[in-house]
Amino acid sequence: MNLALWTAAVLLAAVALTGGVTKAFVPVEKLAAAKGGEWTGDAPAWFVRTLGVLELLAAAGLILPGATGVAPVLVPVTAVCWAVLMTGAAVTHGRRPGELPFAALNMGYWLLAVVLAWGRFGPEPFTG
Repeated sequence: MNLALWTAAVLLAAVALTGGVTKAFVPVEKLAAAKGGEWTGDAPAWFVRTLGVLELLAAAGLILPGATGVAPVLVPVTAVCWAVLMTGAAVTHGRRPGELPFAALNMGYWLLAVVLAWGRFGPEPFTG
């Protein structure tokens, strides 16, 4: 189970890192022109950048505490926060025409985050 939870954490961290770098550093106009990123054209730039920073923090929070042993409880806490973020992402995509597949993808990430949080809070916590 530990390997499965690490795999989930690494996958979610890769998604968070990719999305975070994109939202934090790519011009909003370019994001809005990309498939799945159209919503950024309707959002203030500060909001898109803030989401990018939160995603970068999530990438770190899903891996570093468990890998270093420093405050490992932050891994499941970050997974819960990621689930909340994915709920918002799914709602955003679900409300936009033609973006239902992105909403479904976000719900897949949500499920993975919930399983990670459950596993690390419950049957397979990090132990020192």
